[in-house]
Amino acid sequence: MERKTMGTQAGVLITILGGALWGLSGACGQYLFEYKGVTSGWLVPIRLTMAGLTMLLYYIFKERGAAFRIWKKGRDAAEVLIYGIAGLMLCQYTYFVTIELSNAGTATVIQYLSPVLIMVLVCFMEKRLPRAVEVLSLILAISGIFLIATHGNVHQMVISREALVMGLLSAATVVLYNMQPRRLMAYYPTAYLLAWGMTIGGIVLALVFQPWRYRYTLDLPFLLALGAIIFLGSMAAFTLYMQGVKLIGPARASLYACVEPIAATLLSAVWLKAPFKPIDFLGFSMIIATILILGYGDLKKGNGASVQKR
Repeated sequence: MERKTMGTQAGVLITILGGALWGLSGACGQYLFEYKGVTSGWLVPIRLTMAGLTMLLYYIFKERGAAFRIWKKGRDAAEVLIYGIAGLMLCQYTYFVTIELSNAGTATVIQYLSPVLIMVLVCFMEKRLPRAVEVLSLILAISGIFLIATHGNVHQMVISREALVMGLLSAATVVLYNMQPRRLMAYYPTAYLLAWGMTIGGIVLALVFQPWRYRYTLDLPFLLALGAIIFLGSMAAFTLYMQGVKLIGPARASLYACVEPIAATLLSAVWLKAPFKPIDFLGFSMIIATILILGYGDLKKGNGASVQKR
């Protein structure tokens, strides 16, 4: 019993740490955009390719030829290509563009609309009306976005339309890369799929934006922020989160991982001096509340489904 309690406590702590590292990654991206003149077209392919190849090298070293087994079946190969390009690549690119156009806190909170979008999609696929708690979550999510975008004034936009559109696209792509690879997840480890998805998405995006043509001053703060994005915000955060899922279950892990938008917002406000107003925090709280409500519902039902993190 004591060992189980310790395992649960460890699961909670490492899940929270994983979520905090995702929040740190977004804030470091904001730092590079604001203080180092970096663009999303440079940062995202670098992040995806380096993180993906590092994870892939682990599987090649561990499993040797078996690391390429996903390419031996045409359907699996096609689906991992879709996962890498239409899922991970678009999710990462739209997320960091939203940060570039606004800030890490706003971008992360808007992306956290994805579980609400998944809920709406599930209702549509099951041909049923939303339950009362799902309607409440939807109302809170819409109200939160309204406050973030307008500060309660229908005649003004306080964030750019481009930032809002990119943020909503980011949330939609999270839905895509959570729903699309479900069949693959029955045959391959999630980290293995993530390694291939990041590598594919990074290479394709690199061909589009050609990051090798950019020239930046690679001083220590630049390298530390970039390293935090690649290694802490990608590899370490995902590893910690998945270990947390094993120890406390996916529904509970999703609840504790909600520290991500909180961490991103605090870092944006305290470290990077993002100009938030009280009404922004009210909007953020409404959206985070939707995740807590939906996650708590899954926890009570013993539902094993959860949103796969970045």
